[in-house]
Amino acid sequence: MSREKIEEGQLSCSLIVKKKPQDGVAGCSGEGQVGTGAASSATPVVVLSTFVAVCGSYVFGTAIGYSSPAQTGIIDDLGLSVAEYSLFGSILTIGAMIGAVMSGRIADYIGRKFTMAFSEIFCIVGWLAILFSKAAWWLHLGRLLVGYGMGLLSYVVPVYIAEVTPKNIRGGFTSVHQLMICCGVSITYLIGAFASWRTLALIGTIPCLMQLLGLFFIPESPRWLAKIGKWKDCEAALLRLRGNNADIPDEASEIRDYTEQLQQLSEASIFSLFQKKYAWSLIVGVSLMVLQQFGGVNGIAFYASAIFISAGFSGSIGMIAMVVVQVPMTALGVVLLDKSGRRPLLLMSAAGTCLGCLLVGVSFCLQDLQQWMEVTPIISLVGVLVYTGSFSLGMGGIPWVIMSEIFPINVKGSAGSLVTLVSWLGSWIVSFSFNFLMKWSSTGTFFIFASICGLTVLFVAKLVPETKGRTLEEIQASMNRVS
Repeated sequence: MSREKIEEGQLSCSLIVKKKPQDGVAGCSGEGQVGTGAASSATPVVVLSTFVAVCGSYVFGTAIGYSSPAQTGIIDDLGLSVAEYSLFGSILTIGAMIGAVMSGRIADYIGRKFTMAFSEIFCIVGWLAILFSKAAWWLHLGRLLVGYGMGLLSYVVPVYIAEVTPKNIRGGFTSVHQLMICCGVSITYLIGAFASWRTLALIGTIPCLMQLLGLFFIPESPRWLAKIGKWKDCEAALLRLRGNNADIPDEASEIRDYTEQLQQLSEASIFSLFQKKYAWSLIVGVSLMVLQQFGGVNGIAFYASAIFISAGFSGSIGMIAMVVVQVPMTALGVVLLDKSGRRPLLLMSAAGTCLGCLLVGVSFCLQDLQQWMEVTPIISLVGVLVYTGSFSLGMGGIPWVIMSEIFPINVKGSAGSLVTLVSWLGSWIVSFSFNFLMKWSSTGTFFIFASICGLTVLFVAKLVPETKGRTLEEIQASMNRVS
């Protein structure tokens, strides 16, 4: 194995010029951070910086959750057809695909803070276009702009948090990104049960403005400043983040060593992925995203209210129940991830989503047969809640974790772009086709989703490796033997 490696964005100890450990802190950390205990604590500036960044995560969640509670109001007020509203719901992912593809280059060129500000401008303009829309094309334009901003945020927010937080708390702080996305979706569902679609769009601008204002009070990423050669600014940013008593020169020196070594590593193009030695990694990474999206998550998330109404249940009560389930299950998944391992959580999550889809499908089947009409709404509600909770537990976030672990560093950037594109493309296909599938056969739609979720269980059991507690070298060695 080459000693030039990076595991989840961290340069290995062998690439860093080691310094004498100080104050009981190891001489080599994953980030190359060496300093006093103060440098490893959650200082007020680190907390504030994370809060401002995850306002963007909340915007992400708000955009995803908007179309479901707004569907009835928009169709009634503007007279949209099923095709027009399906385009409205799915065009978000088209904008997100464009933004995601461009996000890395933009963030490297103008910095993490300015990228977040740039994205929020698009989101604000998009929400205002939706708010004041009088025709379908205004809705679609606004949704596309929000999607573009969301695509940028989906990359830059976790990157910024990882770069400003100390190693010992980075995992917990970075995981707040996924939790805030979930909160954004859930709270939008909750507010949408009582507010009109125009009011909901206006409320969507609030977290955008909060992040824009907050960016004036937080430092730029010291790693990005180091990358562009602004060493004094890098040290000043570290001083704000770590506190006045932290050993900033040592940490700044480690970041300098990290940056200089990183620039010497060659990166392969996307075409280098399609080699036999990467076959297993590529199959696992791409397939998990395909199975995640085609298991129906965006169809259920975007149109949950309509599903409850179709099943004869109150849309508002169903949406509130989803909120109660989604946030705690997401938090539980974050806690269990490094305790139970990736595979067990994925297997439990995929099995749960399969059961949830089966229950919803059975509910619609009973409705079609005019049987047990008094209990079909309950079965539908339970099915959607089982699906939502199970997906939040594992399938929502773990495929991204595994993707970051299984690809060698020389193809990780290209592989990440490919997997992200596949994820957004699958999201668009499902969200666009969902209403048409429901018109074709509600029962058949959910039985198809259940089959895909069942296939996910088999795929995880047979092909997905357990990566918990293993180094990048161990993961690569085990996968290379099979590939």
